Formats: sequence, C-alpha cells, structure tokens
Amino acid sequence: MKRLAVYCGSASPADGRYVALAAAVGAELARRGIGVVYGGGRLGLMGAVADAALAGGGEVIGVIPRALEDAEVAHRGCTELHVVETMHERKAAFTSLSDGFLTLPGGVGTMDELWEAVSWAQLGYHAKPVGLLNAFGFYDQLLSFNAHMAEVGFIRPIHRGIIIAEHELGLLLERMAAHEPAMPLLAMDLRGI
Repeated sequence: MKRLAVYCGSASPADGRYVALAAAVGAELARRGIGVVYGGGRLGLMGAVADAALAGGGEVIGVIPRALEDAEVAHRGCTELHVVETMHERKAAFTSLSDGFLTLPGGVGTMDELWEAVSWAQLGYHAKPVGLLNAFGFYDQLLSFNAHMAEVGFIRPIHRGIIIAEHELGLLLERMAAHEPAMPLLAMDLRGI
C-alpha cells in the first residue's frame, strides 16, 4: 500500500484524544512511507492527519471541492491539492489515487465516504481494503449494526468481512496489506438472489 485514502472528521471534538489520534496516524503513515490522500482541509482531524504526515516527510494529497476551497478551509501546505467541482468527483479521486481506505472517527461526511467504499467493494468497482480504526470503541455500535445487517440477510456472508476493523493502527495496517477481496456482486449470477 503506497497511498491510503484517510477518512476522518473536519471537527475538533472537545475530547483531545481524537485530534491526538489523527496526528499519530499521520505520523505513523509517513514513517511507514504510506502517502495520505484525504479531504484537503486544514481543520479538525483532517488537518491533524495532514500536518503530522507532512511533518514526518510524508506525501499528502488533498482533494477538496471548490466550494470548500472558496470557504478558505483548504490546506495549502499539501504535497498536492486537487480542487474538484463536486463531492462525487472528490470520492472518485480518493478511489483512483489510493490503494485502500482508512477510516478514523468522524461524522456524517466520514460515514458517507466509508459506506461508499464498502458499497463499491461489494459491487466490484474496486478491490481495495477498507479499514476502520475503532479507537476508543468509537465504532462499536456501527460494527454491531453492520453485523445485524448481515444476520438479517442484507449483507451476503461473502461480503461480511469487507470492513477490516481493529483498535490498533499497526494491526489494522497489517490486515489491510494482507487483504484478499471477496467475490463482487457484479461477478455473481444475481438472477436467483
């Protein structure tokens, strides 16, 4: 994995652990020589990931919609900053520029990015690992809900493991590097399903 799309919040929660986590992730990715592709912002966890990766000599590619650039939240210190017109173009760029997806704590935008990466893996639009750093148990309920969707039958057994979740970054990166994609829906005979 030479580059990972890192999904995380643009907010800075009152609990400082989250910003510290983002900075630690950015620093560790730079240390491992893994480039960061992210939302291009300078605020919150996004900014912390980018700043720490840059401080560690890492590559940081930001992809930001023009509306957010115009709102002056763009990180001007990125190795590269791509300005796109829409959120759809932004997410497509994340997929094309990265070798996998790493999700840290975040809000609605982060969930949108995560679920699109999962959905596209399930369909077969990409075969890249989708990692979820469940630091501080932040994603416990999401993982429970994902398991519930599988138990009810909305996620096929073969796709149940698309989300690779761990509490510790090193183990998560190891599992992502060893990722074997599941058979995508587009390769299955869906007529009888």
